[in-house]
Amino acid sequence: MANYYNEKTIIYLDGGFVKAAEAKIDLYSQSMHYGYSVFEGIRSYQAKDGSTQIFKAVEHYERLKHSAQSLKIPYQYEVDELINATYEVLKQNNLQNAYIRPLVYGPANMSFNPHPEAHLTIQAWEMSAFLGDKLLRIMTSSFQRPNPKGFKITAKAGGHYVNSILASYEAKENGYDEALLTDMNGYVAEGPGANMFFEKNGKLFTPALGNILPGITRATVLEICSRLGIEVEEKFFTKEEVYGADAAFFCGTAAEVIGWESLDGVLFKKDWNETSAKKVQDAYKALIIAAN
Repeated sequence: MANYYNEKTIIYLDGGFVKAAEAKIDLYSQSMHYGYSVFEGIRSYQAKDGSTQIFKAVEHYERLKHSAQSLKIPYQYEVDELINATYEVLKQNNLQNAYIRPLVYGPANMSFNPHPEAHLTIQAWEMSAFLGDKLLRIMTSSFQRPNPKGFKITAKAGGHYVNSILASYEAKENGYDEALLTDMNGYVAEGPGANMFFEKNGKLFTPALGNILPGITRATVLEICSRLGIEVEEKFFTKEEVYGADAAFFCGTAAEVIGWESLDGVLFKKDWNETSAKKVQDAYKALIIAAN
C-alpha cells in the first residue's frame, strides 16, 4: 500500500465513495495496456483561516476535461460536481495539506476502437514537496519531449509520462536530482513533471508554448511576476543559454517552486536568496496558504 492509502482510505469512483483497498480496475482496460488515460495533479492546503482550500480547482478540472476531449475519451462531468466530490474525499480522509489525483480511464477494450464510456476516480494522500526543499542538481536528459505532431501535447495523458519516467530515472542513475528535457529541435522544454524558468539580470525566461505542457503553476508564476513587476520573456532557447545564468527553477503543482543549484554541473551565479526567482518562490508560498 506504500504511503498512498490504507484499509480505511476512501476514494471517489464513478459517482460514489468506496474504500481504496476494495476498489477494482479491469485488467483488460485500454488504459492499463496502452496508457490511454488522462489525469490531474492538484494540491489542497490548510488556509490561514483554518479551512481546507483546493488550489486552482477550476483550472485543473477544466484541463482534465480538455485532456479527455483531446484524446476522445468519453467525458460527462461538470467542474462543480468534481470539486464537490474532491472536498468530500478530503473530508472523509481527514486531509487538508494533500495531493489529489483525479484519473479518467477506460473500460475493458483491447482493440484500438473507441470505447463508449469511461471511469473516473479521485484519490488523495499526504505528500510533501515532490522534489524536496533543497536546490536541485539538474541533468540535461538524453530523452526528448515527444513530437507535438505525434501527441496531443497539451493533454495531461497517462502514456506521455513514460517519457518523464525514463528521463527522471536516467538523471537519478547518474547522480543528479532531476532531469531537464529538450524538444525535437534541441530547445529546452521542461522537466519530467514541471515547467522551468531561468533568470539573467533580474529578468526571467521560460520556454514558449508549442512543445510543452502549459502548466497551471507556470501560469500562476507568470501572474506573480506581473504583480511583482518582474519581467518575463517566453521564447525558445538552448541549454547553453541556461549555463551560467543567475538562477533557475522548476514549477509545478507537485514540485511547487523549487530552485536549481546547477545544470550539468555548471553552478548558477547568484545566491538563490538574492534572486528574483526566490521572490517568486516566496510569493507562491504565500499565495497557496491564503484563504480564498
